[in-house]
Parts: sequence; structure tokens; C-alpha cells
Amino acid sequence: ELVRRDPDAMMLVLPADHIIKGDQRFQAAVALGTMLATQGHLVTFGVRPIRPETGYGYIQPNRRTRLAARSGLVGYPVARFVEKPDTATAARYLRSGNYYWNSGIFVWRASTILDEIARYQPAVARPLQKIGAGLKSGVVAGQAARAYRRLTPVSIDQGVMERSSRAAMIPVDFAWSDVGNWSSLDEVAPRDRSGNAVSGNVVDLGSHGSIVYADRRLVATIGLADMVVVDTPDATLVCPKARSQDVRKVVEILKKQGAPEHLEHRTVFRPWGSYTVLEEGPGYKVKRVTVNPGGRLSLQLHHRRSEHWVVIQGKARVTCGPRVFDLGVGQSTGVPKETRHRLENPRSEPLEIIEVQNGPYLGEDDIVRFIPTEPRSATL
Repeated sequence: ELVRRDPDAMMLVLPADHIIKGDQRFQAAVALGTMLATQGHLVTFGVRPIRPETGYGYIQPNRRTRLAARSGLVGYPVARFVEKPDTATAARYLRSGNYYWNSGIFVWRASTILDEIARYQPAVARPLQKIGAGLKSGVVAGQAARAYRRLTPVSIDQGVMERSSRAAMIPVDFAWSDVGNWSSLDEVAPRDRSGNAVSGNVVDLGSHGSIVYADRRLVATIGLADMVVVDTPDATLVCPKARSQDVRKVVEILKKQGAPEHLEHRTVFRPWGSYTVLEEGPGYKVKRVTVNPGGRLSLQLHHRRSEHWVVIQGKARVTCGPRVFDLGVGQSTGVPKETRHRLENPRSEPLEIIEVQNGPYLGEDDIVRFIPTEPRSATL
């Protein structure tokens, strides 16, 4: 989509599970990364290690060549990437002073990364090209979902960065912490007097050294020691802190069982708003849909399900077949299958509806979207 809109579009790729402190130095690194990316480089940020960490990958820069410098930062070609080392090797890297933690932060042109994916991962590039063709034709959702399922799982580091001659690294000087697991979160989270990291609606009696997170429901803990308790609308996790890494094994089991929880959240955010799955069973699914002020879903249809909408807050503008009409609180309408329809919020306050889906198949990929002629910045 970025390349379709602007072949020179710049991308900043950031992990969701990290903490960055030092906004100005981070901005300086992004500015230098952008400069290098305009020259055709795939840029990543390297963090100076402070301990012999075996849970991160490492990057060695080629310091004999300076690609660019700005604001006290220097960009170098990458000499090599190293996967997660053992303790002795990590200690040697720390002593050398010339190896950096791989932050997983990237800056590149969208067209450059697509070119390198095509060069080094053609099996991945082909489905992406089909998605791009769908974007141009205006019918994208089902096609994109089918293409995505055919993608071979491969990390961007192993699949592209480790092979590309365009890889560059900037040793950065902002504070960075990876919180990709519960042990890492335990290192940075605030603690109470008993050493517990507690968040949300929690009542605790006599626990110590534990992580307890409650999203919505009340969670009560008694006498825990070095445990992890996480309660969300999606799932609940209870385990010793020492075994928190085994959560990935649980995910693998869920994948093998075909459980949707391994991939889908009950609440999904979109540019126009969000939806939450409230209840589902054979042949039906109930959602609460929130549309932001001025937000609009794309014109679409479903082959295998019908929908019924009830407005519970705000005012909805509905397109259903050839009709366009408004609904207020307490009013409802039905959308038969194979019918083009759209929901939008013309007001300045949020719109909320309850959507009841019925049909033999209720997957999110049963959708055909029609790209409108007007701008789609708030449309999906």
C-alpha cells in the first residue's frame, strides 16, 4: 500500500514490546537512519550491551567504513549478524566493545525492502505481489487473507538482513529495554514493598516477588511466591516466573489445535475504530462495534453471513444495497448476505452498535471490499 501511494515512502519499523527512554536521541537516530535509507540502505539500530545477554541477537558493524554521521551518531555497514549466543560468547562480545544488541528497529524505503524480499525470499515475495495486485483492483480482503496463509514464516533478520549487502547499523545512545517476556518486564516494572509488580484490579494477601496483571476482572492472589498471573479477556496465564518462557509452547499447542486464540484478540483495533467479540457459537457471533467520529468502514459484502445491527450510542449512517439512511439509539437494521453495505459515523461523538452475525461461516476473511473513489484514510 505504501509503495502504491508513494514509491519513495519511508518506513520506521518498531517492535511493540520495548521501552525507549531519551526521546531526542531516539529522534536523532531516526533522522540519521532516514538519511541512510534514502541512499538505499536497510538500517537497523544497535544497542550497546550492558550484560552478557543470551536472549538477544547481536550485530557487529564494519567500523572501517563510515556511511554517514549526524548529531554525534555514525552509520556503518553491517559486518555480520549473530543469533542468540551462549553465555561465554555473549561475555566475549561484551568485552570486545564491538558487538551490539539487535534492537529489531528498522528504517528503510518501502520499495527497497520489497526489492530485497524479492531477491532473497521469492517464495514470500510472490504472495505479497498478489496482495499488491488486489490493492490496485480494489478487492483485497479475501485475497490478502489467502495470500497471507501461504507465506512461509521467516524472520526479517534471517530472511533478508543477514543476506543483504544493503544492511547498515547505527550504534545508538538512548536507553532501551526489550520487554518481550515476563522476566524482562519484571526488571523494569515498578514493585510494591513485597517485590510484586501489580497492575489492575488486584487484591493480594501475602504474596512476594510475583507479577499480577488484571485487565478487567477482579483478581485475588494469596501467598504467591515468584509467580506470574495474567488475566485478560482473551486468556488467563498462571505459571512460575522461572517457566514464563514456556508460554510459547502453549501457543504452539493452540496452533496445532486450531484454536483462534493463538492469533486473534477479542478486541481488534482498526483505523476507523474497534470491535470486540462478546459471544460466539455455532452459526452466530456477537460483536460490539465502535466507530470513531467521522470514521467509516469500507463498502463491503459477505458471501456466507448476514448481519443485524442495533445502535446503542450515537447515530449511524448505513448503506445497505441502494439505500442510505440514518439510525438512532435503539433502532436497528438487517444486512442480508451478498449485499453491499457500509457503516459510518457522521457525528462528533463515538458510534457504538451491537452486531449479530449469522451464517455457516463467520471468519473475518469472508469479505469483499470495494475501494471507493473518495480518500480512504479513515476507511478499512
